[in-house]
Amino acid sequence: MDLGLKGKRALVMGASKGLGRSIADSLAAEGATVVVSGREQAKLDVVAGELKAAGAADAFGVPANVANGADMDKLADEAVRLMGGVDILVLNHGGPPPCVASEITDASLHTWFEQMVASPIRIANRLMPAMRERGWGRVLVVGSTGMQHPIPNLALSNTLRSAIWGWLKTYSGEVAKDGVTMNVIAPGSIMTDRIMQMAKARAEKTGVSLEEDLKKVGQEIPAGRIGLPEEFGPMGAFLASERGGYITGSMIRVDGGRVRSML
Repeated sequence: MDLGLKGKRALVMGASKGLGRSIADSLAAEGATVVVSGREQAKLDVVAGELKAAGAADAFGVPANVANGADMDKLADEAVRLMGGVDILVLNHGGPPPCVASEITDASLHTWFEQMVASPIRIANRLMPAMRERGWGRVLVVGSTGMQHPIPNLALSNTLRSAIWGWLKTYSGEVAKDGVTMNVIAPGSIMTDRIMQMAKARAEKTGVSLEEDLKKVGQEIPAGRIGLPEEFGPMGAFLASERGGYITGSMIRVDGGRVRSML
C-alpha cells in the first residue's frame, strides 16, 4: 500500500531512540523528508544518516529541549527552514518518574506540565496555521494507554497525559474542516529504555530478577508478550498518511490487547 508520504515533510520529536525513532523509521521507509529532534546533536546526526539510508528523501537532526519553550520555537522554525515547511508533527517526549497520586508535588507538577503539556501545545500552535492554510496536515501525539485506563504508580503521567488528550480532542474538531487530522497513538508495553528502567525498579523492589519481571508483564498482555518498537511505528506512519485522512480526534492503541475497555 502506498501511503502517499513521498514529498511530505515530518518533524518527529524525541526521535533519537524508542517510540519516536520507530515512527521516524516508518516515515523514512515511505520516502518522507524527516527532521528528528532530541537533546544530543551527535546522536541525531547518526539517526539522520540511517534514515536517509532507509529511504527518506532527506533527513536532518535538530537538538532541542522539550522542557524549554524557547527551544520549541527554534525547533519549529529550523524545521521549516530545512524542509520548507512541516506537514506532519509528531509530539513525543520522555515520561515522568513513577509515583502514586498522593506523592505528586507542586514542583513536579509544574516541571512536567511544561514538558508534557505546555511545550507540545506551543510548537503545535506555531506550526498549525501553515497546515490549515495549505489544507493538509497531521499532528500525532505519542501518548499512553494510561490516558484511557490509568496505570497504577504512574499518577503524574496519567494526570498530564489526560490533559494533552483533552487538548487534542478539542483542537481536532476545530481544524478537521481544514484538512488537518490530530490523533493519539497510545503504546502499551513496548520494549523501550523506559520499560526496561521501570522493570528494573520493580525487580529490585520485589526481589525478583529482571527477566522474571518482564515475563510477568508479558503474561498480563493478551498477546502474551511485550511489543517491539517496529510494531509501533507503522501505525504512526499510517495515521500521518493520505490513507489516514478520515481518522481524527481518535486514540489508537498499540498494546497487544492490554486495555480491555470497549470505549
